[in-house]
Amino acid sequence: MADEVIYSIDDIFRMLDSFVRDPGQWWNEYYADRDRQCPFFVNAPDENLVSYFEDGRMRSGRVLELGCGPGRNTIYLAGQGCEVDAADISDQAIQWAEERARDSGFEVNFLCQSIFDLQIEPSVYDIVYDSGCFHHIPPHRRLSYVELIRHALKPTGLFGLTCFTPEGGSDLSDWDVYRQHKLGGGSGYSEERLQRIFQNQFQILEFRRMKEMDSDSGMFGKSFLWAVLMQPHHSL
Repeated sequence: MADEVIYSIDDIFRMLDSFVRDPGQWWNEYYADRDRQCPFFVNAPDENLVSYFEDGRMRSGRVLELGCGPGRNTIYLAGQGCEVDAADISDQAIQWAEERARDSGFEVNFLCQSIFDLQIEPSVYDIVYDSGCFHHIPPHRRLSYVELIRHALKPTGLFGLTCFTPEGGSDLSDWDVYRQHKLGGGSGYSEERLQRIFQNQFQILEFRRMKEMDSDSGMFGKSFLWAVLMQPHHSL
């Protein structure tokens, strides 16, 4: 078939994408069930994100949020006076996030598309934040992901990431992802592996487990997630 001919690196990436799953359809079905017992559905911001603002490491500015889901961190960022562009591939997630933003009285620029299709001007964001998107990125997209973050951030910008620890996610090898045509619910990363992925482009300012938070704390926190704060190397 003509549309299955490979002419470019992007064509190779799209072919490899098809070996895993259709992310848009899968996530639409996932977010359509709002009664699902999922800890990530709470309307509360990450405890580490709150800590970054409370101790002054992050301040209001322009923010790009990757994989915003139903907008629990989006709402917090907007409440800190940030101008937020929040992207997610699922229109069900975006619809839910828009409802939460309206209920909270905040204006957010929501973008329903793959993060790899975003049209981003270079060095325009003070903060890029990702809570739970990266561990769903297939192996062949990781380098593009790192470049996307680096491209989007200002030289003095900050990148906040939360993702699965080894026990929080799948232990499938990169090769097994394609052999089995799945990510196994999201990749689990060791500290060493994460550092190796990001160390050439970023300095790690803080690397820790998320703190486990009670439901009445007003914050989200699960110890099966890493909380990592980074900054581009050339800003130091």
